[in-house]
Amino acid sequence: MNIEVQPGRYVVAVSGGVDSVVLLHMLTRMPNMQLIMAHFDHGIREDSAEDRRLVEQLSQVYKLPFVYDEGKLGSKASEAVARNARYAFLRNARNKSRSRAIITAHHQDDVIETALLNLLRGTGRKGLGSLRSTDGIVRPLLNIPKAELIVYAKAHNLQWREDSTNFDETYKRNYVRHNLVPKLTSKQREELLTYITRIHDINHKIDTELANHLHVQPNATQLNRRYFTQLPHSIAKEMLAAWLRRAGIRDFDSRALQRIVVGAKTLDTGANIDIDARYKLVINKSNLALELRDR
Repeated sequence: MNIEVQPGRYVVAVSGGVDSVVLLHMLTRMPNMQLIMAHFDHGIREDSAEDRRLVEQLSQVYKLPFVYDEGKLGSKASEAVARNARYAFLRNARNKSRSRAIITAHHQDDVIETALLNLLRGTGRKGLGSLRSTDGIVRPLLNIPKAELIVYAKAHNLQWREDSTNFDETYKRNYVRHNLVPKLTSKQREELLTYITRIHDINHKIDTELANHLHVQPNATQLNRRYFTQLPHSIAKEMLAAWLRRAGIRDFDSRALQRIVVGAKTLDTGANIDIDARYKLVINKSNLALELRDR
């Protein structure tokens, strides 16, 4: 089982679970790697401190720098809140250490889970191909199934901790993991992965075209209203989604896009549409403008 990561300095996200423990072991065997182990304690489970202690012990075994932080999010924290807090910590660790990128242990099963989960959420084409490597986040295990990681861990006598919340099916991801993914046959799994790859390639082409159209807009926080209202509905939704993402707004689904597009095309000048907790869309005579909501 081989992975490819360019030489350099990286922040490695290590939760203490089998995936990240295997990733860390593999990375330490690669030449010219400067690794910084990073662990985020979400504060969701009562025994989460045990995870940190295991990861800290591993940092001593591998003689690597170790950084961590505590979120104290509480047992009712959502997956989105936990994810946002974790990545904020990892990005901060990367910036402080001037690392090339963050490395995470997402694997092939995560790719399938994320695609199915996003289909259930109605996030559209972006959700199907969302889990991949980027300039800032390297995910070298995406082609490796979870089962192979477990075999590797046992073969090398690695120690890890099981996160008890992984079995709590009140989290939608866990429901998908335990009830949908296991029912896929090998052929269905292969076909789904092929489809996800194809969607990713299509998304890249679509996003390039959308970026070209957005580039001609005179202001990053404004869209020409006449131009937008003349777009076919499906294209307007894609344009709106790309515009929101460019502004750093990502927590929306297909239903929210539908609501905003219809409002942007039909409401009178001066009307406002709430986007999320921070932003609103203001409908002006000549443009649609993103503005901060009143606190």
